[in-house]
Amino acid sequence: MKISRRMTGLTKKNPDEMKPAILQLTMIGMLAGLSNSVAAPAVTRLNPPSALFTFGDATPPYISRFMVGQRFDLQATVKADAGKVITGAAFTVDGSPVTGTTTVTSIGGDRYNVVLRAYSSVAVGARTLTVLAQQDDGLTVAASGNFEIVGTTVQGRKAKNVIYLIGDGMSLAHRTAARIVSKGIAQGKAIEPLAMDTLPVTAILNTPSLNSIITDSAPGAACYSNGNKSNNGQEGVFPDDTTDKWDNPRVEHMGNYLARTQGKALGIVTTADVEDATPGSFSAHTQDRGAGTGICDMYLDEAVAKHNLRVLLGGGRKWFIPKGQPGSGRIDSLTASGADYVVPAELATGWGVPTGAQDPGRDLIADFVTAGFVYAADGTAMAAIPAGTTKLLGLFHTGNMDVSLDKIAERRGQPAVGTVATFPDQPLLEEMTDKALEVLNRNAQGFVLMVEGASIDKQAHNMDTERFVQDTIEFDRSVARCIAFQNANPDTLIIVTADHECAGVAIIGSSNVTNAQLVTRAALGGTDGVAGAINGAAGVATDGQTQLRSGVVNTYDSAAFPVYDNTTSGDGYPVTMDADRKMLIGYGANGDRYEDWLQNVQPNVNPAVRDTAGDFFIAGQATGAGVQSAVHTAADIPMSAGGRGSSLFGGTMDNTSVFFKVMQAVIGGAK
Repeated sequence: MKISRRMTGLTKKNPDEMKPAILQLTMIGMLAGLSNSVAAPAVTRLNPPSALFTFGDATPPYISRFMVGQRFDLQATVKADAGKVITGAAFTVDGSPVTGTTTVTSIGGDRYNVVLRAYSSVAVGARTLTVLAQQDDGLTVAASGNFEIVGTTVQGRKAKNVIYLIGDGMSLAHRTAARIVSKGIAQGKAIEPLAMDTLPVTAILNTPSLNSIITDSAPGAACYSNGNKSNNGQEGVFPDDTTDKWDNPRVEHMGNYLARTQGKALGIVTTADVEDATPGSFSAHTQDRGAGTGICDMYLDEAVAKHNLRVLLGGGRKWFIPKGQPGSGRIDSLTASGADYVVPAELATGWGVPTGAQDPGRDLIADFVTAGFVYAADGTAMAAIPAGTTKLLGLFHTGNMDVSLDKIAERRGQPAVGTVATFPDQPLLEEMTDKALEVLNRNAQGFVLMVEGASIDKQAHNMDTERFVQDTIEFDRSVARCIAFQNANPDTLIIVTADHECAGVAIIGSSNVTNAQLVTRAALGGTDGVAGAINGAAGVATDGQTQLRSGVVNTYDSAAFPVYDNTTSGDGYPVTMDADRKMLIGYGANGDRYEDWLQNVQPNVNPAVRDTAGDFFIAGQATGAGVQSAVHTAADIPMSAGGRGSSLFGGTMDNTSVFFKVMQAVIGGAK
């Protein structure tokens, strides 16, 4: 950021006026060197974020980019001299004043928040943004940054529908593991491809957030929704210096933009709580991804004014139940975790949205129904919605939905684990995807649909191999449903990717013992009870590090091709994840854990205290001692694309570039 201090009356337009002002500024600078009694205000932040850098190219890219007509807020933080007040401020773009209302608000510590809402531009190319602020003693300050406005070109047929399929935390290794388990491999070749493997275009995406090399899911998903970087934990906003969860400078999401300009509908489908980071990043605007009460209120309250939400499916019913009723998670705080929302009046006016309300007793399900949504509380109700339904709300759990491995086990009549007994009729992701496509396709102008396989990430965090692999299989089956839809509706663009990698997943080999032997070793400190057991006589417990490590893990030539039965179950999922000579997974971004290579009976158990009988302890390297969770990594992630506009993708790209290529496909078309 380039920062300069000027006296009142200085403008960039009139060089003759600048000369005396510069002389005055020089004198002030000299006096400042002799005495601390003279100071000047300073701009400490300017949004959109701006910094020039090079990336193997003489022409530097821009941190912040926006589509022609895409709305975003202009914001600056100005620090006044001690005891002074910032009395006014204005923004210019390329030297011309920006029309609109600029508000100046004290935020404490001699700091002031300067903001102008819902700016947009139709001038393609690099733009210079300047903020000018005045102190009550007449001193002024100016700071400049830049952003880019991106246009489209007429290239061919346009994409009517856009489907984002986001496997949360899914890397190449997660995909490969799902292929080995669900499709099989023999003599070095996959017996069948995954559905996502059949998409014709592949790219590699860089994932850092605005403030870290390691993104979390909020900015990792929002980049696809609005084309810009955000700080970790933030959705649809740029960072500012206030503590308010809802007043940050906003960026218009794709769903909002295309609803406003083309009448497209928005659909959000997830296996997580619907307020979670990835679904929230396609609609919400907040610096706190965990503000569940407000995020879910915002889904409905801003639907008409902004994003034309037509489908919302997943978990998270607790945010929709009035406070005080069983299962409710709604709270009456604007600051605590799970907060409700009220936006400043100037934001509501600038964006044309409701201010929100602190209403923990709200029956949000009833309000959705009043707004024309059909409500489904379980899979049976979802399957039976009336013909012609155009708006659908489905909430199948109070929190995150159970993972597919546990839902499938319940359908097969096996004992319920997790919370399946409490929520016994949860749909699979492919079933939710089918229903979302059916409803959204009734909008003649098309739609934007985001489908998230959320527990690929959540179970990789838990280092629960069998559950994350089966959730990746479930996700791929949803991809298959979208490909079938695209075949029947060719003006549809499909994007399959992730928001980041989770856990440093690596396929390290396959087991050299049967499942029965593995069960025995895991239960008896390592011994399998077989004569000649490694490092011990039959029936004698020996070191689990040996018995469950070198005694189990086959690598290189010894790593045989695992065989999983995906046919006799009749549902397309593996009969068991504990096959003989099973595939083995290691974790490079791990927390502390015990490992026995077997499917965990219960989900979401602390890896540092489960599976201890086999005595194979693996110390975590990514977090402190006793920390149970694996973490995200900075690894690049794969993207696959198919359908109308997929030819625009390929190579290695920043994740924000996906947004602009999708918009080119929708607005300008593709060859």
